[in-house]
Amino acid sequence: MRTGRLLCSIVVAAMSVALVAGSASASGSTSAAKTTYMRPVVGYATGPSGSGQLAYRGGPVGVESAPKMYIDFWGSQWTNNDPSGEAAIIESFFNGVGGSSWNNSVTQYCENVSTGTVYCNGAGTAAGNQTGILVAYWYDNTTAAPHRPSQSALGNEAVKAAAHFGQITSTANQNNQFFVATSHGNSASGFGSRYCAWHSTVSSSYGTISYTNFPYITDAGASCGANFNGLGANAGITIVGGHEFGETETDPQPNTGWLDSSGYENGDKCAWIVSGYQGAAANISLATGTFPVQSLYSNAFNSNSGGCVLSYP
Repeated sequence: MRTGRLLCSIVVAAMSVALVAGSASASGSTSAAKTTYMRPVVGYATGPSGSGQLAYRGGPVGVESAPKMYIDFWGSQWTNNDPSGEAAIIESFFNGVGGSSWNNSVTQYCENVSTGTVYCNGAGTAAGNQTGILVAYWYDNTTAAPHRPSQSALGNEAVKAAAHFGQITSTANQNNQFFVATSHGNSASGFGSRYCAWHSTVSSSYGTISYTNFPYITDAGASCGANFNGLGANAGITIVGGHEFGETETDPQPNTGWLDSSGYENGDKCAWIVSGYQGAAANISLATGTFPVQSLYSNAFNSNSGGCVLSYP
């Protein structure tokens, strides 16, 4: 196993879908979990998808007020098996994204307000965008991960990661998200045809844990962002990673945070917008490098009319 600790120095759209999975092991339970998928590229989008503005759905945890990211590279299959360099790319992206203008749009959304709220206007507790969001990463590689892991297995691995990182209280896990990254050639069923990645929760003795199933994105090629908008063969890695990250910040326990009337989250509404239109996926510059990203939805854009933005305000 290899662990790294990082310091702060340095879709057409996807829609929310409820998925009822089988019970997990004693480590955790996904039986009541809802899952939201980032859909693969199908045609193209020229503007926001879904219906209307995002509104607060009244969940127990509506936003991550101080988001923290932990990455779990799951399985011995990661050993000498990263042909696209995805591990280093996603580590660098999340090591620089905190405090960025790209991620800042999430701070307009909040919790501890009335269900149905559209504009927080300083009320409640806002989503956070502090530097140093990526706390640590871990190579859990003493044994092989399942070749086609189930949702229960992915949820249990997220619980295992929480324990490894010492995140064992429900209070801490209200702001934590865990990326469970599977290796080249190993991914849950449906990757590349049904979804590019998804985020969900697992119930555990450490509280409700928010996690993302993050496959080896370049295995799906153009379906999950390779060369999208001419951004390069590896573009999908951070387009998809940023999509799931931003959604988990504003809907950590799907679908109880910020959604539109069609069930779309802030990433869903702006997925796979092509060049030449507001919010088209493009490169952004962070302290750790230049990375392709999609835009995120802002209720406040265009005098509160709403739209997809690459920076905020």
